[in-house]
Amino acid sequence: SIAHTYARSYLSQLDAGNKFFSTSALHVHVPAGATPKDGPSAGCTIITALLSLALNKAVAPDLAMTGEVTLTGRVLPIGGVKEKLLAARRSGIKQVIFPEGNKRDYDELTSELKEGITPHFVSHYDQVFKLALEYDGPLKKQASSSSSDAASGNSA
Repeated sequence: SIAHTYARSYLSQLDAGNKFFSTSALHVHVPAGATPKDGPSAGCTIITALLSLALNKAVAPDLAMTGEVTLTGRVLPIGGVKEKLLAARRSGIKQVIFPEGNKRDYDELTSELKEGITPHFVSHYDQVFKLALEYDGPLKKQASSSSSDAASGNSA
């Protein structure tokens, strides 16, 4: 799948020494009854979940996201902006990541629907990663501390 391929590539750029994808068996189950048109819009979410596992970093707890991702990391527009915002509101979400291409759809929604939710509009997966995993510097710093943990027998 594109999400798996992109996550592997992204991780290799962040931390070439991270062997998560080569040493882990992964299976992402998408129920057969799922709405076919909803599948691609989960790209950002699936990539982020895979990277969260690989990096052992939690995703921001009040954040929801949507967006189709290409093999080059571009985040493409999706459908159902209103419905996705309603679902986020029902779930108590405070921040939502949308593709930049959906900004006009979002702007057309009522202020009542948007109240209390901070939107983030992105055009590339790098922006999603920074928002979702609160990435704020070179991963190598973290990798070196986890290497010393592994050497001392401490592991997560």
